[in-house]
Amino acid sequence: MLLKQHSQMGWILSIALASLGVCITPAAQSAETEVVPAIDATHGVALEGYDAVAYFLDHRPIRGSDAYTHSWNGVTWKFTSAEHRDLFAANPAHYAPQYGGYCAYAVANRTTAHGSPKQWAVVSDRLFLNNNALAKKLWDRDQPGHIRAGDQNWPQIPKRATSVDSSQRE
Repeated sequence: MLLKQHSQMGWILSIALASLGVCITPAAQSAETEVVPAIDATHGVALEGYDAVAYFLDHRPIRGSDAYTHSWNGVTWKFTSAEHRDLFAANPAHYAPQYGGYCAYAVANRTTAHGSPKQWAVVSDRLFLNNNALAKKLWDRDQPGHIRAGDQNWPQIPKRATSVDSSQRE
């Protein structure tokens, strides 16, 4: 009986979270059936144009500039300075957000959703994004567990190479 009640509570929680929009957006993809771009990029630009290096050096999200860009993994990355651009270019895998910039809470739960550059955390020198404030709050409740699950799930999510073409640019 207790197991049945626990299962029902899990189902109710899932419905409640979905109704609140926790990582369940039109862009959400099933990890088992849908192929997603390797990098979550809007119009061919990673992190919605925010500077990936700024999270590590300035400890906050800062919009990058069209004057300082770098192409990596088929998308454009923007930076606030030539120094930040050059640091990223020398080691992009270090500065790029985990799970291709998708929501860390969603990936921990075997799906994907857009990662918001304003819902972020640097944990053990790795950048993680979440879809919204509620997803981040839920992810924060068990960062180590969610990171373990995300690290395990991310390789299982089918991905295609990200390519930038004129139809993706604004």
